[in-house]
Amino acid sequence: MKRHSSVCMIVFCLSILVAGCAGGPQSRGWTTLFDGSSLDGWTRTGESNWSLGDGAVMADKGGKTPSYLVSKESYGDFDLRVEFWATADANSGVFLRASDPAKVGATTAYEVQIADARTDGTGTGAITDLAKVLPPLKTAGQWNRFEIAARGTQLTVTLNGNSVASAQSAKYTRGPIALQHITGTVKFRRVEIRLLTSNQN
Repeated sequence: MKRHSSVCMIVFCLSILVAGCAGGPQSRGWTTLFDGSSLDGWTRTGESNWSLGDGAVMADKGGKTPSYLVSKESYGDFDLRVEFWATADANSGVFLRASDPAKVGATTAYEVQIADARTDGTGTGAITDLAKVLPPLKTAGQWNRFEIAARGTQLTVTLNGNSVASAQSAKYTRGPIALQHITGTVKFRRVEIRLLTSNQN
């Protein structure tokens, strides 16, 4: 009986070891980047009037250039969850792997758009210069949820449970996350990240 138990334990341990070496991405669990009460983990750039209230951060007045909340930490492979609310005239976005935290933009990072007014496929849910969304999505005036995956060269965007954009790119590999405001009113809440690691080098 003891021998049987020992054999079972060895098999169990080996199965865990094999699963850990399978080469796929391994989750580290979800971490809250913004909980609605503090911007301690973020750096503000630009002139927009970012303010906290009702569990969210909001901007409704901007300057001559885009304004950002830039995470102080950098990330490589991850799953990201972001809840947002925007007016129909808002121009905003979520930026990934910003290669230059001081100059965030579509030429230095991947951008997932929030811009219902655009009707050419480059509006809400689109990945700038990589993936269009047609027909245009309408999200204004309600809370929405992005689930964005950045895994190696693969980028995918899910909006309110529906897959809306997918693209392959190796241009940016690591960098901060940034939340943008240009025009209109935009709010963000419940920003969460799940880091991914891989045994493949």
